[in-house]
Amino acid sequence: MVDVWSPLIQILEGHTSNVESAVFSPDGKLVASASMDSTIRLWDTSTGKQCGVLEGHSNYVNSAVFSPDGTLIASASWDNTVRLWDTSTGKQCGVLEGHTNYVNSAVFSPDGTLIASASSDGTVRLWDTSTWKQCGILEGHTDCVKSAVFSPNGTLIASASEDNTVRLWDTSTRKQCGVLEGHTDCAKSAVFSPDGKLVASASWDRTVRLWDTSTGKRCRVLEGHTSHVNSAVFSPDGTLIASASFDETIRLWDTSTGKQCGVLEGHTNFVKSAVFSPNGTLIASASSDKTVRLWDISTGKQCGVLEGHIRDVLSTEFSTDGKLAISASFDETVRLWDTSTGKQCGLLEGHTSYVNSATFSPDRKLVASASSDSTVRLWDTSTRKQCRVLEGHTNYVNSAVFSPDGKLVASASDDRTVRLWDTSTGKQCGVLEGHTHRVNSAVFSSNGKLLASASCDNTVRLWDTSTGKQCGVLEGPTWNVNSAVFSPDGTLVASASDDETVRLWDTTKKENIEIIKTHQSTKIMKFSNDGRHLHTSRGILQLKPPLHGRGNRELAHTLTHSLYVTDQWITCNMKKLLWLPVDYRPSYSAVNGTGNLIVIGSDCGRVTFISFDFTALPAAYLQPSVNAAAIASKGFPDISSLVGSP
Repeated sequence: MVDVWSPLIQILEGHTSNVESAVFSPDGKLVASASMDSTIRLWDTSTGKQCGVLEGHSNYVNSAVFSPDGTLIASASWDNTVRLWDTSTGKQCGVLEGHTNYVNSAVFSPDGTLIASASSDGTVRLWDTSTWKQCGILEGHTDCVKSAVFSPNGTLIASASEDNTVRLWDTSTRKQCGVLEGHTDCAKSAVFSPDGKLVASASWDRTVRLWDTSTGKRCRVLEGHTSHVNSAVFSPDGTLIASASFDETIRLWDTSTGKQCGVLEGHTNFVKSAVFSPNGTLIASASSDKTVRLWDISTGKQCGVLEGHIRDVLSTEFSTDGKLAISASFDETVRLWDTSTGKQCGLLEGHTSYVNSATFSPDRKLVASASSDSTVRLWDTSTRKQCRVLEGHTNYVNSAVFSPDGKLVASASDDRTVRLWDTSTGKQCGVLEGHTHRVNSAVFSSNGKLLASASCDNTVRLWDTSTGKQCGVLEGPTWNVNSAVFSPDGTLVASASDDETVRLWDTTKKENIEIIKTHQSTKIMKFSNDGRHLHTSRGILQLKPPLHGRGNRELAHTLTHSLYVTDQWITCNMKKLLWLPVDYRPSYSAVNGTGNLIVIGSDCGRVTFISFDFTALPAAYLQPSVNAAAIASKGFPDISSLVGSP
């Protein structure tokens, strides 16, 4: 278990595309979220359950907002309309038409008598809520208007635009009364402080700026985000500002000092908006990772920091003895983990770009890492020090692998070659050329005499390692081939492709003998020692009975179960076993040799170890599954009732 928990208390799932905004109802009991899936969804904040889907827009929904009394929702869409919805029934009760381009936001006035809508047609339009008729057009911006908002007393409107300005408007006269200039890129949103004396504007220039509404003068610049800032909002008491950014964080700022006082981390894609609950104890954030997240900020403490990688995990692997695991990441590091404790026990730093893969040597004394900096690096696992840099590739290196005796390393690259290296000297000793697109991976046969390479030219190629000559081309996949691996006796090659298939090939005849439809992209890690299973980056797949005889049967009794990771579930023998919350879902995963321990690398950088005691499972889970191809076509059976509620 993690030692420090973040303020994250709920993840609301259901949208099928980016979530553009989320907002609390006036009483704080509901959240309304707007999405590019063309829907608005309502959520119960106490349970996190979805309690309504508002459908009717014919294009992306950019924002949704409650009326002051909570009885209505107004939604703004790329279908050029604002739509009104009855909160209690979920029924549409009005359509506001008039804009000639996308409507980016809509908001009620404090007394609920007006709606202001901001549009890519360069205008803000006012609508009378008693008649649903247009009653004003605010013109002056020279580019798309991203948002508009009323002041707390309803006398002013602030609008933010791609013309890099925020403009103030008198609600009664419909006249412009101020232009706030200073941003060097699009002003994405603006919001008034609760007392109406300040405006906070969020910009793609990576800053939040505070302005005095009486003078129009800038009084603070809040800097710290490392990418575009999409929105900023004041807490109900005006003491804090929360800003949402493309850097995947929400940052908290002290309004009086302008100092950053917290960072909420956990989203795995752009954060589009953040908003405080009415009592100021919660923040709801909306993200392109398709989730809305609720955060408890009542303690005022910064979010707990996830231990481990700080960016996407690109590969994971167990050592041959199962005592160590290794992970490679976009954060340019390789990390070693003790599988008995799940603790990090080594940090390998030196690459200057993404580390695409890392692997142990057969004796576990070395690690080879492949990077987008065009190098392969060798590391001593006992000292955690770099001991060789293998240079020669002219483009990204996607993977590196040791020969069975550990004397060679084969590296696969975007330069369309596989290169062989002497591990003792670091010298290049062969270049295998023939692929017509980037090479994703390479692997040696168990006797080291053959090498198989997988490529985006949709082929697997076989090579004689003694001569460097190509001796076979395996064709059939309809998309990129990610990986290939030899069976223990070398008579088979298994390949995995982005066409969501795993294919088995006869290495003598160079023929395809089986296609397994996985309905997910995966990578092949290895055959089991008994030849009955394939270890993949998603878990373990069972093979058809006719193939079982090709392997060594000595270890057949050790694997009576088969763990596999789908997007949301860990399954056992293809039966749903454990549901994975969003932050624990795999960007890459691996299962150990005995099949009872899974390591999962996630997009947020988290590395998680989950072990299973199969003696405690109902017998139904341990019954051998049918062939994977048949399961893939029918879906996974749900037998969760056998083990009760989660």
